Formats: sequence, C-alpha cells, structure tokens
Amino acid sequence: MRRRLSDSIFYFTRKGRRGSLFLLIIILMICLIPFVFPLLSSVAITETVELDTALTQLKTRQQTAYQQKKYNKSSNNYQPYDEPPTASYTSRSKGVLFYFDPNTVAAADMKKLGIRDKTIATIINYREKGGKFRQPEDLGKIWGFFPDETERLLPYIRIDNVSESYTASNTPYPEREIRAPKPVAEVAINTSDSLVWMALPGIGPKLSQRIMNFKEKLGGFHSVEQVGETFGLPDSVFRKIKPLLRLDGQVKKININTATLDELRTHPYIKYHVANAIVQYKVQHGDYQSTQDLKKIMIITPDLFNKMEPYLAVK
Repeated sequence: MRRRLSDSIFYFTRKGRRGSLFLLIIILMICLIPFVFPLLSSVAITETVELDTALTQLKTRQQTAYQQKKYNKSSNNYQPYDEPPTASYTSRSKGVLFYFDPNTVAAADMKKLGIRDKTIATIINYREKGGKFRQPEDLGKIWGFFPDETERLLPYIRIDNVSESYTASNTPYPEREIRAPKPVAEVAINTSDSLVWMALPGIGPKLSQRIMNFKEKLGGFHSVEQVGETFGLPDSVFRKIKPLLRLDGQVKKININTATLDELRTHPYIKYHVANAIVQYKVQHGDYQSTQDLKKIMIITPDLFNKMEPYLAVK
C-alpha cells in the first residue's frame, strides 16, 4: 500500500524532532529578551549609582581629613613669614590693649598686651643690641610676630611721645620735629646675630636668617664681598650696606688629609665631583703636603682654587 503524500511531507525523524525542539527553545528565548533585559539593566544601574555615591563620600572624607590636618598644624613648626596666617590665631588670647612705646615698654606690660614670651624675649634682645623702633610698622619686623598680631597693636603704638597714635584708617601723624637720621653701627659679619643684621637698611627677617645660614655653611666669611653671594640678597641692597660691614674673626678650615667625601661636599664651594677628585687624588698620591697640591687636579680651576683655599688646610 502506497503512503500518502501528506504523510511523507509532515513526517519527522527522531533527529529532526530534536532539532525542531531546540530551534523552538531559541526562538522563545529571543522573544523573552525584551521582557528580561529591563530587569537586568535596573540592577546594573543601581550598582553604578551606589558605586558613584561611595566614591563621592570617600572623596569628601579625604578633603575633610586634609583640611583638619592643615588646621591642626603644630605651632612649633609654623613659619609666619613663609605662609599666611590661619584662622587659628583668632583663638589666641589677645590680652588688654593700651598705648605703649615699644622702645621702653617693660616685659610685664608686653605680657599684658598678649605678646608671647618668646616674642617678648626677641624684642628685649633687639633693644639691648642697640635696635630702635622708629615707626610703628617696625614692630612687624620682629621675628615671630603674626601679621594679625601686628595690626592689632599698631593703633596703640606711640614712639618718642607722639601726641596722636597711629590709627588703622591711616590717619597721618601730626607734624613732628625733623631729626637727622641716626647712624647705623657697623656690623661684624662673623659675630653679629640676626637682630643686628636686621638693623641694616633693606635687611628683614628672611634675609638676615639667610645670611646667618650661609655664614654657617661656609665656616665664616673671609671677605666682606662674600656677603653679596647670599641667595636672594639684591645687589642694590648689598651695595648700600657694604660700607657698614666689618670683617672680624677667623674662618673654620677643613683638613683635606683627613676629611671624608661627605665632609668636603657639604661646603658651598665644593661640589660632589670636586670633593671626589680631592679624595681620590689623596688615595693615589698620598697625603697632601700643602693646599697648593690641589692645583694638580685638572678639574680645579684657578678661580675655584682661590675660592676654596681660605677654607682648606693641611695638618
């Protein structure tokens, strides 16, 4: 008996039925994607929002911690001339304000004004060294005074019995007797302290401290001209104060037969490669008989030798 045509067309083998079932499953999954994808997207968006929120909170905490650390900076490490005053100064005790002459005011009265003990000692030392306050603004040149502290005291400063005090509104002083400027005493460049340097025209706290630091690194000045090599000292200021400078004392010398590489390289005139050459020459040729032996080292030019020689010795 022959099969009908319809039976042969719609008949599926076992393999064909499995393939058809697999294809139907794929079609069904594709149809379900539009319904399932929004659910998956909402979860991802929620996780992204939570991550952004956490990052924002972390950044805020870091900024808060930085500001707190800056606010709690130790007053011992505070340099009033290197960075601006902070709001923490307003929390200090300001004392009682009254008229005073910084040239004659006693330490007890300065304490009542709210001036710190260390600053009081600096003022007294400055006066004992011969320093004078010629105008109210000179008080701000004292090392350790905060700018806000100076502004608070300026209206109450009276110098040489001036009848009207200096006011914050820049009210001019009444006419006073014109006096000849007092001569500035000579400065011994190797033994004077920073307060004596500050008495010179154009020399403030920073420049005086730089001069002192340069002198210590050198081991002392052997000529007045060396003061002009101080970093940040304008040539115009040096020319103005040069006639007031006086050479004194002895410089500290380095024994080139016993000095180490590190000891030599710390001197401002001796760079690392020069210090290394000095040490290596001694290793190869034995102890130096005189400082003139350094001229045998090729990298030491005559100009460099003339600068170094006053600070070198052979023992």
